[in-house]
Amino acid sequence: MKKLHTYIGRYWYGYLFAIGSMVTAIVLDMIYPVITQKIVDDVILEGKLELLTKLLAGIVAVGVGRCIFGYCKEYTFDRLACGIGTQMRKDLFDHVQSLSMNYFDNTNTGELMARIKDDVDKVWNALGYVGMLVIEVVIHVSCVLYCMFTLNWKLALIPVGTMIVCGAVAIVMERKLDKIYEDISEENAVLTTVAEENLAGVRTVKAFAREKHEIEKFLSHNNRYYELNISQSRVLVKYYPLFQFVGKALPVCMTVIGGIAVMNQNMTLGALVAFVEYSRNCTWPMEMLGWLTNDVSSAVASYRKIRKIYGEQAQIRDQEKPILIDSVEGEIRFENVSFALEGKEILHDISFTVPAGGTLGIMGATGSGKSSMINLLQRFYDVTEGTVAVDGVDVRKMSLKQLRSSIAVVLQDVFLFSDTIEENIKMGQRTSLPMEEVRLAAEHAQARGFIEKMDEQYKTVIGERGVGLSGGQKQRISIARAMAKHSPILVLDDSTSALDMETEHEIQKTLNELSGTTKVIIAHRISAVRHADEIIYLEDGKIAERGTHEELLARKGLYYDTYMAQYGSFSA
Repeated sequence: MKKLHTYIGRYWYGYLFAIGSMVTAIVLDMIYPVITQKIVDDVILEGKLELLTKLLAGIVAVGVGRCIFGYCKEYTFDRLACGIGTQMRKDLFDHVQSLSMNYFDNTNTGELMARIKDDVDKVWNALGYVGMLVIEVVIHVSCVLYCMFTLNWKLALIPVGTMIVCGAVAIVMERKLDKIYEDISEENAVLTTVAEENLAGVRTVKAFAREKHEIEKFLSHNNRYYELNISQSRVLVKYYPLFQFVGKALPVCMTVIGGIAVMNQNMTLGALVAFVEYSRNCTWPMEMLGWLTNDVSSAVASYRKIRKIYGEQAQIRDQEKPILIDSVEGEIRFENVSFALEGKEILHDISFTVPAGGTLGIMGATGSGKSSMINLLQRFYDVTEGTVAVDGVDVRKMSLKQLRSSIAVVLQDVFLFSDTIEENIKMGQRTSLPMEEVRLAAEHAQARGFIEKMDEQYKTVIGERGVGLSGGQKQRISIARAMAKHSPILVLDDSTSALDMETEHEIQKTLNELSGTTKVIIAHRISAVRHADEIIYLEDGKIAERGTHEELLARKGLYYDTYMAQYGSFSA
């Protein structure tokens, strides 16, 4: 993970300019009480009216300069924070994308959304406006104290003591807020997850009339989030009034004590006016100390959460020097493959070879390990034992980019992006795929008919996850997306389950005519695999039967039972 100072160091020149503008603005603030002192002592008390014009011009110049440098300071800090926040979010998203599938198996989407959006925003804020104010408070208070000690060091001890007390209170408050912000950040992630799951599954919720239950579940987390924020408010309300009281009381105290010093002729009236003005400049940092502590504590808690994600490392990664195949032909070989996940064996001693351009059918009951074989082929997970090879090269030694770009997959759980149909089909080749290829892929997937009946045709924007399309339409767009990729290996994971028999038959004809493409077809329907060069039937993670359609029927085993369950009455 890149440290914060790495991001800041990239823009050091900008921060240097911003801090320079800040210092200049603060110095101008310090000049104003000096001009006021001269107006009181020299003009009012001593009657030097000839100085008044210059002193008033000085006040105007200070005001104009303060506006210019204040603008430069705030704009530069905001711009730098925007740049750093954008880069941080990009780097975090890149890191999340690089993590292996096992991380996503155990991590909620809502939690990742909260980290990438909300937590980065809080760090962004700390590096921008809040960070600017923290630096400004430190420099401003240092300059004010210097000027106060120059005027009357004894009187200056009072604001120094007051600031020490306020600083100690701020530290106590920060420690109390730290744990609360950790809990708020966690609950925010949970709340986001619950909302995201319910909105994504709104049809299921309504279908089972579970609205009341889901509302109660959401409210329970919402109430927890409310309670944590109230706890935060209690801490702020307990300590924040102290800062406000000190901010109001300090100038009054300085006026009274300084007035006594003037009467005792220990300081001039002009010096007292300047001192009171400086004490007012002390008050706003004290008033803001609680708010700044609040925001900095929140940013620190968020930064810890971000670092926790960076602490996760991808288990599946390229070797230092991965093997690059000149041209992937598409031969697939599983050699004595076993696979276990979280201590549970899913596949055991699986061996088969699919020659380049050949077709393998895979059948089996739900949970028999069919999809796990595809996950191993794409190297989403590594085998526990044995070897998975493409063109004779162990996939663990291949470049992940070359391996996965050589495989087009139609998943059982179809995922379509909230974008146009054209962009969903082009996903693998957004910039290089011509429109004619998109139409041809849609035609091969039997999707062209319903797409071109739409008002916007291929420019039609579909909803999140394909909302607005039927299950069969989504599957056909997904198949078109895989066909448009023109990969040497095509995997269909129960990809025609939502299609009618006629549409499935037409797609099967197209697949049978694909030459030079290795096809792996996972299905529950006999019709999807009957033309495969070899069919393997899985049971409890092992190959129970293998052979061609005719050979397996003749054996009258599990495959035959499935065939009779699907076509028995028709055959009779």
